[in-house]
Amino acid sequence: MKDWWKQWLANLGWSQSLLLGTLDIVLVLVLTYMILVIINERRTLWLVRGFIVLMLASALSGRFGLPLLNFVLEKLVIGCAVAMAVALQSEFRRFLEQLGRGEFRQLLQPANLTIPKSDNVIEEIVEAVKELSKNRIGALLILETTGPIDERDFSVPGVKLNADVSKELIQTIFQPKTLLHDGATLIRGSRIISSGIILPLSGRTASRQLGTRHRAAMGITERVENCICVVVSEETGSISLAERGTLNRPLTIRKLKESLEARLSPIVDREAVAPGLFSLGRQVSDQALALVSRLPLLRRATHNLLSRRDKTASRDKK
Repeated sequence: MKDWWKQWLANLGWSQSLLLGTLDIVLVLVLTYMILVIINERRTLWLVRGFIVLMLASALSGRFGLPLLNFVLEKLVIGCAVAMAVALQSEFRRFLEQLGRGEFRQLLQPANLTIPKSDNVIEEIVEAVKELSKNRIGALLILETTGPIDERDFSVPGVKLNADVSKELIQTIFQPKTLLHDGATLIRGSRIISSGIILPLSGRTASRQLGTRHRAAMGITERVENCICVVVSEETGSISLAERGTLNRPLTIRKLKESLEARLSPIVDREAVAPGLFSLGRQVSDQALALVSRLPLLRRATHNLLSRRDKTASRDKK
């Protein structure tokens, strides 16, 4: 009886260490998945993967007793974390806000991207911009690309419309005598969400030819990365496209259409960045098993290298 009790306590200690190790892996997996959900963009996914590889390399170097390599990798991890926080500041700010509000369900759910009917929607937008530019009527359109924009990024949210995109409605909104023509119009997928939106202005020094609409387009795309802005100048009728704080101008109608098709059509390719928590867990477990299966070979090679070094040292002494 006493032997059984001692054996149970020993097994309990082994089970506790196994459970703690499993919990550690699961928590890292969940945190990684949250980051993928927040970023939700394939072109920055490789940056996150590189950061995860650095963290794994740092942990393994500490486990195998490589102090100098571990020191260098730890400093690289810290520097890369700061660089990512600067490059992805809007995503990290949204992550911290949702974490502070306790919205854990939203952190674990990928954003349901609205896939626009690219042919119809882009055609309607281009035709409307063409007429506005021809008549020299100022306009500012916000087009969401990879996910919904938080209205708190706007200075004034504007008036809700929730209407289908059409060139007639866009032209009507920006007529000089309407109440909503001075603000921006938000387009999500195939719907016009709201109009009369007041945007934060960019603090960067711009050309004197650029008015308030251009500075507002630069300001919102600096702050929010998952959107682009189409601007029509009221003075010259020139067309501009703002993305990530950069203004591309002047554009022809053909160039505008090509730019919109390139940025709005590939949304299907970006929606599988965070396919599912179980799928991600299966991928990580497969990689971990592959790594564990290679550890005996690594240990054997290290042992052979150390034995050769000892033999060489003994020969030198003789």
